[in-house]
Amino acid sequence: METLPYKEILSAVAIVLTVTAFVPYIRAIVVGSTRPHVFSWVIWGATTFVVFLAQLEGKGGVGAWPIGVSGCITLLVAFLAYLKRADITITKTDWLFFVAALSALPLWYFTSDPLWAVIILTTIDVLGFGPTMRKAYSFPHSESLPFFALFAARNVLVILALENYSATTVLFPAVIAVSCMSIMAIVTYRRRSLAT
Repeated sequence: METLPYKEILSAVAIVLTVTAFVPYIRAIVVGSTRPHVFSWVIWGATTFVVFLAQLEGKGGVGAWPIGVSGCITLLVAFLAYLKRADITITKTDWLFFVAALSALPLWYFTSDPLWAVIILTTIDVLGFGPTMRKAYSFPHSESLPFFALFAARNVLVILALENYSATTVLFPAVIAVSCMSIMAIVTYRRRSLAT
Protein backbone atom coordinates (compact mmCIF):
# COMPACT_ATOMS: atom_id res chain seq x y z
CA MET A 1 0.00 0.00 0.00
CA GLU A 2 1.48 3.31 -1.03
CA THR A 3 1.71 5.95 1.69
CA LEU A 4 -0.10 9.18 0.98
CA PRO A 5 2.26 12.18 1.26
CA TYR A 6 0.07 13.99 3.79
CA LYS A 7 0.30 10.99 6.15
CA GLU A 8 4.09 11.23 6.06
CA ILE A 9 3.85 14.96 6.82
CA LEU A 10 1.46 14.34 9.73
CA SER A 11 3.79 11.66 11.08
CA ALA A 12 6.79 14.00 10.79
CA VAL A 13 4.92 16.79 12.61
CA ALA A 14 3.93 14.29 15.35
CA ILE A 15 7.60 13.32 15.75
CA VAL A 16 8.60 16.98 16.01
CA LEU A 17 5.91 17.53 18.69
CA THR A 18 7.19 14.48 20.58
CA VAL A 19 10.77 15.75 20.59
CA THR A 20 9.63 19.30 21.43
CA ALA A 21 7.66 18.05 24.43
CA PHE A 22 10.57 16.01 25.77
CA VAL A 23 13.44 18.52 25.30
CA PRO A 24 12.66 20.68 28.37
CA TYR A 25 12.18 17.57 30.50
CA ILE A 26 15.47 16.04 29.39
CA ARG A 27 17.23 19.37 29.96
CA ALA A 28 15.79 19.48 33.49
CA ILE A 29 17.14 15.98 34.18
CA VAL A 30 20.60 16.88 32.88
CA VAL A 31 20.85 20.00 35.08
CA GLY A 32 19.44 18.09 38.04
CA SER A 33 16.23 20.07 38.63
CA THR A 34 14.09 17.03 37.79
CA ARG A 35 14.70 13.58 39.22
CA PRO A 36 12.35 11.08 37.54
CA HIS A 37 11.67 7.62 38.89
CA VAL A 38 13.89 5.27 36.86
CA PHE A 39 11.67 2.20 37.00
CA SER A 40 8.52 4.11 36.02
CA TRP A 41 10.25 5.43 32.92
CA VAL A 42 11.56 1.95 32.06
CA ILE A 43 7.98 0.65 32.24
CA TRP A 44 6.58 3.53 30.16
CA GLY A 45 9.37 3.20 27.61
CA ALA A 46 8.87 -0.54 27.29
CA THR A 47 5.08 -0.29 27.00
CA THR A 48 5.26 2.49 24.43
CA PHE A 49 7.84 0.65 22.33
CA VAL A 50 5.84 -2.60 22.37
CA VAL A 51 2.73 -0.67 21.30
CA PHE A 52 4.82 0.70 18.41
CA LEU A 53 5.72 -2.87 17.38
CA ALA A 54 2.06 -3.91 17.65
CA GLN A 55 1.02 -0.94 15.51
CA LEU A 56 3.56 -1.98 12.88
CA GLU A 57 2.15 -5.51 13.00
CA GLY A 58 -1.32 -3.98 12.58
CA LYS A 59 -0.07 -2.14 9.47
CA GLY A 60 -0.15 1.31 11.06
CA GLY A 61 2.71 2.35 8.77
CA VAL A 62 4.20 5.83 9.10
CA GLY A 63 1.58 6.73 11.69
CA ALA A 64 3.26 4.32 14.11
CA TRP A 65 6.68 6.00 13.90
CA PRO A 66 5.95 8.82 16.39
CA ILE A 67 5.04 6.19 18.99
CA GLY A 68 8.34 4.40 18.28
CA VAL A 69 10.27 7.66 18.65
CA SER A 70 8.41 8.37 21.89
CA GLY A 71 9.29 4.90 23.21
CA CYS A 72 12.98 5.43 22.43
CA ILE A 73 13.04 8.88 24.04
CA THR A 74 11.22 7.52 27.09
CA LEU A 75 13.89 4.83 27.48
CA LEU A 76 16.52 7.60 27.12
CA VAL A 77 14.84 9.43 30.02
CA ALA A 78 15.07 6.23 32.08
CA PHE A 79 18.76 5.92 31.24
CA LEU A 80 19.45 9.57 32.13
CA ALA A 81 17.52 9.14 35.36
CA TYR A 82 19.73 6.18 36.21
CA LEU A 83 22.92 8.09 35.34
CA LYS A 84 21.84 11.04 37.47
CA ARG A 85 20.96 8.66 40.31
CA ALA A 86 17.37 9.80 40.46
CA ASP A 87 14.74 7.91 42.42
CA ILE A 88 15.62 4.22 42.07
CA THR A 89 13.35 2.82 44.79
CA ILE A 90 11.19 0.03 43.43
CA THR A 91 7.88 -0.82 45.10
CA LYS A 92 5.67 -3.90 44.79
CA THR A 93 3.32 -1.81 42.64
CA ASP A 94 6.22 -0.97 40.30
CA TRP A 95 6.94 -4.69 39.91
CA LEU A 96 3.24 -5.38 39.32
CA PHE A 97 3.15 -2.87 36.44
CA PHE A 98 6.40 -4.23 35.03
CA VAL A 99 5.20 -7.86 35.10
CA ALA A 100 1.86 -6.79 33.58
CA ALA A 101 3.72 -4.99 30.79
CA LEU A 102 5.87 -8.05 30.12
CA SER A 103 2.80 -10.30 30.13
CA ALA A 104 1.60 -8.57 26.99
CA LEU A 105 4.38 -10.16 24.94
CA PRO A 106 3.56 -13.86 25.54
CA LEU A 107 -0.15 -13.09 25.19
CA TRP A 108 0.58 -11.52 21.81
CA TYR A 109 2.75 -14.50 20.86
CA PHE A 110 0.20 -17.16 21.85
CA THR A 111 -2.84 -15.42 20.37
CA SER A 112 -1.00 -14.11 17.28
CA ASP A 113 -3.06 -10.96 17.82
CA PRO A 114 -1.27 -7.71 18.72
CA LEU A 115 -4.59 -6.19 19.89
CA TRP A 116 -4.35 -7.97 23.26
CA ALA A 117 -0.88 -6.54 23.83
CA VAL A 118 -2.16 -3.05 22.96
CA ILE A 119 -5.14 -3.42 25.33
CA ILE A 120 -2.90 -4.50 28.24
CA LEU A 121 -0.27 -1.85 27.59
CA THR A 122 -2.83 0.94 27.11
CA THR A 123 -4.45 -0.04 30.40
CA ILE A 124 -1.08 0.07 32.16
CA ASP A 125 -0.32 3.52 30.74
CA VAL A 126 -3.77 4.84 31.72
CA LEU A 127 -3.33 3.57 35.27
CA GLY A 128 -0.06 5.52 35.32
CA PHE A 129 -2.10 8.70 34.74
CA GLY A 130 -4.00 8.19 38.01
CA PRO A 131 -1.42 9.68 40.39
CA THR A 132 -0.80 12.55 37.96
CA MET A 133 -4.53 13.36 37.83
CA ARG A 134 -4.72 13.31 41.63
CA LYS A 135 -1.70 15.58 41.87
CA ALA A 136 -3.08 17.88 39.15
CA TYR A 137 -6.28 18.30 41.14
CA SER A 138 -4.49 19.06 44.41
CA PHE A 139 -1.63 21.09 42.94
CA PRO A 140 -2.78 22.38 39.52
CA HIS A 141 0.22 24.68 39.11
CA SER A 142 2.61 21.74 39.40
CA GLU A 143 1.66 20.41 35.95
CA SER A 144 2.61 21.82 32.56
CA LEU A 145 -0.36 22.49 30.29
CA PRO A 146 1.86 22.89 27.19
CA PHE A 147 3.47 19.47 27.81
CA PHE A 148 0.10 17.72 27.90
CA ALA A 149 -1.22 19.83 25.00
CA LEU A 150 1.74 18.78 22.84
CA PHE A 151 1.17 15.12 23.64
CA ALA A 152 -2.58 15.37 23.02
CA ALA A 153 -1.91 17.01 19.64
CA ARG A 154 0.82 14.47 18.86
CA ASN A 155 -1.56 11.57 19.43
CA VAL A 156 -4.29 13.11 17.27
CA LEU A 157 -1.71 13.50 14.48
CA VAL A 158 -0.61 9.89 14.99
CA ILE A 159 -4.19 8.74 14.43
CA LEU A 160 -4.52 10.88 11.30
CA ALA A 161 -1.18 9.57 9.95
CA LEU A 162 -2.02 5.88 10.38
CA GLU A 163 -2.14 3.93 7.15
CA ASN A 164 -4.55 1.34 8.53
CA TYR A 165 -7.28 2.01 11.07
CA SER A 166 -8.06 -0.77 13.53
CA ALA A 167 -8.37 -1.14 17.29
CA THR A 168 -4.73 -2.28 17.32
CA THR A 169 -3.45 0.90 15.67
CA VAL A 170 -5.88 3.50 17.08
CA LEU A 171 -6.54 2.45 20.69
CA PHE A 172 -3.29 3.58 22.33
CA PRO A 173 -2.97 7.05 20.76
CA ALA A 174 -6.70 7.75 21.18
CA VAL A 175 -6.74 6.82 24.87
CA ILE A 176 -3.51 8.72 25.61
CA ALA A 177 -4.86 11.81 23.81
CA VAL A 178 -8.05 11.68 25.91
CA SER A 179 -5.98 11.17 29.09
CA CYS A 180 -3.82 14.21 28.28
CA MET A 181 -6.91 16.32 27.57
CA SER A 182 -8.45 15.14 30.86
CA ILE A 183 -5.40 16.32 32.79
CA MET A 184 -5.55 19.65 30.94
CA ALA A 185 -9.24 20.01 31.86
CA ILE A 186 -8.54 19.21 35.54
CA VAL A 187 -5.63 21.68 35.69
CA THR A 188 -7.61 24.44 33.96
CA TYR A 189 -10.68 23.92 36.16
CA ARG A 190 -8.68 23.83 39.38
CA ARG A 191 -6.56 26.87 38.48
CA ARG A 192 -9.73 28.86 37.80
CA SER A 193 -11.48 27.68 40.95
CA LEU A 194 -8.45 28.45 43.13
CA ALA A 195 -8.13 31.92 41.55
CA THR A 196 -11.67 32.92 42.60
